[in-house]
Formats: sequence, C-alpha cells, structure tokens
Amino acid sequence: MQILQVISLLLDYPTELLHDSQSELEQIVEASVLSDAAKNALLAFLKNRLAKDLMDWQAEYDSQFERGRSLSLLLFEHLHGESRDRGQAMVNLQAQYREAGLDISQKELPDYIPLYLEFLSTQGNDNARFGLQEVAPILGLLAARLAQRDSDYQILLHSLLELSEAEIDLADLAKQISSEQRDDTPKALDKVWEEEMVSFMSAGNNGGGESSCPSSQLRPSEQQRRDQMVPVQFFNGGTSSVAATGVSS
Repeated sequence: MQILQVISLLLDYPTELLHDSQSELEQIVEASVLSDAAKNALLAFLKNRLAKDLMDWQAEYDSQFERGRSLSLLLFEHLHGESRDRGQAMVNLQAQYREAGLDISQKELPDYIPLYLEFLSTQGNDNARFGLQEVAPILGLLAARLAQRDSDYQILLHSLLELSEAEIDLADLAKQISSEQRDDTPKALDKVWEEEMVSFMSAGNNGGGESSCPSSQLRPSEQQRRDQMVPVQFFNGGTSSVAATGVSS
C-alpha cells in the first residue's frame, strides 16, 4: 500500500526530499484506493505545504508535534503514558518488527507513527488495513485534536482512518477533548519541565536514556514484506479505548 509511504513522509519532519519527489508523490496519491474527496484533500495538503518556505514549515511542525504530549506521534505515549507498560510494549513491538524481517537501529522508536506506517506499507493491503485498525482509536484522537487546532494535518489522519475502514466517531472524540487544557503553552511546558526535573533528580542518572528523536536511517523495504497477518497488538480484546493524556471522561 504505497499511499502509506506518502502519508508517512508527510507526517515525518519535513525535508527537501518532499520537494524533490512532489510529482511522484502526487502520482501515488492519485493511484491510491482513497476516495476522490480524500485524494483531493491530500493533494491540496501536499501542494499547499510544498508551496511554503521549508524553514517555516519545519518551525510550524516543531511547534505542533514537539511541544506537549497531546499531539505526540509516538503511539505508546497515548496508550501507556509514562507507565512501566510502555517500555515492555516498545520491546514487544520491536520484536514483532524483527519477526516480519525489519531491524531498526537503537535510535529508532518503534512506535513512531511514520515508521509504523512505512512498515505497514510493506505488508500487503490486508495486513496494512489490519495494522491501521489496531491504532485507529489513537489516529482518531490525533485527528480530533488537530481539527480542534484548525490544523490541516488532520487531513493525513483522516486519510489513514479511511484506509483503515475502522468505525471511529470523530464527533464523539471532539466532545471528549472539548474541555482539554492545551499542553503546548509556555505555562504548561514549564510545569512539565519542573515535574520531569523532580523525577529525574529523584531517580538519579542511570546513564541509559533513550533518544526521543527517531532517526530516518533504517526503513522497511518491499523485500521485508511478509504475507502473514501483522502481529501487532495494541489493544486487549479488540477494544477501542485509548488511555489518552488529558481526555476527560
């Protein structure tokens, strides 16, 4: 499912590669299984974004996805938060990648959505759809938050939800997050920084930390495709609940 490669690139940190590949990306979008409405929206996103100055786009990307946790592109940030379950989930997902023929570097975070999408793009249409369904609740949550902030990045999440064929009630999600406090304001960021400093000083420096910036070196290729069902399990018993930071019950 090549369209997942396009969306992966657009969700990742913007680089000159996008400008150099515009024509090819547009062709993939036009040939995809997306509806005409979704294709037009995605093509408009691509055109509008590539018309921007690259440095302005990068600055906007940083302010949107790198500040606060509510729009984190790390799947387990929304599912496990800072609980111990997150570390084990990362280990399990990385092991499942290896079983499918993909080895990622130690600097890669396996739950980084662009990486996950590139992996799914090599797994065949049915497996890719199943993999998207597994994370559809998180994708829906991100889509709702991006819509709340009037960000055109919501187009990418809507495209993924359409490809997943999952039934996600975005109107209900919008209601759930309507009372959320923004976590990307200077005040909110200062509070998080203070809390993390206290935790760090309490725990001590064990010298093992992980990078929060996934590299773009090792990506799955078509040769790493396997025909079996993608063995990625994010939710127990097929539930669609998301342990999302800041969502009021």
